[in-house]
Amino acid sequence: MPISADTVHHIARLSRLRIKPESMPQLQQDLDAVLGLFDQLTAIDVSNIAPLFHPGDPHLRLRIDTVTESDQRSAYQALAADVSADFYLVPKVLEAHGQVQGQLQASASKSS
Repeated sequence: MPISADTVHHIARLSRLRIKPESMPQLQQDLDAVLGLFDQLTAIDVSNIAPLFHPGDPHLRLRIDTVTESDQRSAYQALAADVSADFYLVPKVLEAHGQVQGQLQASASKSS
């Protein structure tokens, strides 16, 4: 069953898309092709196929919860621009009054 122009307009309105009138025939053909593929899929007999409940391996491989990495916080914080009380300090990015650009320029000039 071919898709009408009204159906395409309805889909576009629901999707909040603007469609140019010259692209309408191509969109109708494309949607017809997609629905044709679904028709082909529904025509396949799957009555003898067992359902697949999980696309991957259903058996989780469990492991012992052990620490495998050493604590390197001091080394990482030595590379940071600014640290206080073991926290990384970063410049403010968002402001209530939109003064973001000035603060970023000021913090960039301080770090230079």
